[in-house]
Amino acid sequence: MKRSYSTVLSDAEWECLELHVPTSNKRGRPKTHTTREILNAIIFYILKSGCAWRLLPRDFPPWETVYWWFRRWRIDGTFERLNAALRERLRACSRRNPLPSAAIADFQSSKTTGGVGGEQRGYDGNKKVGGRKRHLLVDTEGLVLKAKVHIARKCQTRTD
Repeated sequence: MKRSYSTVLSDAEWECLELHVPTSNKRGRPKTHTTREILNAIIFYILKSGCAWRLLPRDFPPWETVYWWFRRWRIDGTFERLNAALRERLRACSRRNPLPSAAIADFQSSKTTGGVGGEQRGYDGNKKVGGRKRHLLVDTEGLVLKAKVHIARKCQTRTD
């Protein structure tokens, strides 16, 4: 990377993450960009700045390469494993049990525009919002255990 961004990984941060991120592609062409460069582009630029994939600065690997790795890691669960490892480490540093014994659940309905990628939108009759619903499960420290996004629906109660 030619330019230094405030969002790039420090050497100490990379040492923590390196063990949890797959570093090689067993098939196909040899890698021309390091895993650290890819991770810097995904997590520490795209997600931090909120920019579109195609607007990734030329100092990073090509956006197509970065997106390919992002998609692969999302599908194979790399980000969930990375989140779990970091959460356990943070809890241990706080002198807490690395595996939480209690969790807090919450949800939020959010407005979305019609059918542009992703799941379809729904309607939450309780909140009177058309869009999607985000569910979060966090530990008592506020660290994410699980996140789920789906179409908004009014909760139905059974009347038997």
